[in-house]
Amino acid sequence: MLSEAVQAEFIQFAEKLADVARVVLLRAHAQLETEIEIKADGTPVTVADREAERLMRDLIKKTYPQHGILGEEFGAERADAEICWVLDPIDGTKSFLSRVPLYTILIGLRYRGAPVLGLIDQPVLNERMIGDGKVTKLNGRIVRVAEVALRDAVVVGSDFDGIRKYQPQAKWNQLADAVTHTRTWGDGYGYLLVASGRAHVVADPIMNPWDIIPVLPILKGAGAVVTDWRGGDALQSGNIIAAAPRLHAAVLAKLNA
Repeated sequence: MLSEAVQAEFIQFAEKLADVARVVLLRAHAQLETEIEIKADGTPVTVADREAERLMRDLIKKTYPQHGILGEEFGAERADAEICWVLDPIDGTKSFLSRVPLYTILIGLRYRGAPVLGLIDQPVLNERMIGDGKVTKLNGRIVRVAEVALRDAVVVGSDFDGIRKYQPQAKWNQLADAVTHTRTWGDGYGYLLVASGRAHVVADPIMNPWDIIPVLPILKGAGAVVTDWRGGDALQSGNIIAAAPRLHAAVLAKLNA
């Protein structure tokens, strides 16, 4: 494990990375039009995506040249290093294109392969969440997931169409009928909502490493139980069900009835 002093140093540095990316995103958010390209997988990428990641990577290389980097837009450099930064400059590009402030900056830190630090930043709303697997804070205030009955739960996810595609075995309709409501308040912001107790369950049917690594220390630091859709290891499977402990058990029971 990292020492407390080193952990504090890396938290401070993660905030510097987010500050750099914030400048790019706020400037781009204010523009009327957005220049985009379509990647090989059919998803959009913006100039702001690439500029923000480039600036963060440059700062990492300058400050910690021995560290690895794994980013959505420019891939891996020394990703097998003992310490590796994981970057998603705009998680929620489709929200960003419509200027809906559900998109976030995601920054994670891996130590010997394990996620040990995560940051979610929404620049327009000026909200920043940081978690280390033990404690999670939103703008400096400790937050926790909310333990509610299943019937009172708000379930969030980025795209419920993806559930039918990537989790066809799940009894999604049974869960949706059992809770208060479901909302596509997804991408990184959905994790911020659940970790701060404003929503209760996050259901993500498929995730990339740069999506999942930053949010795991945040969810766990806020007291969430985090598994995949069948109750297994979320990081290995690349999908997440996260909620407070008793609620999580009830959600899995509905999905896998």
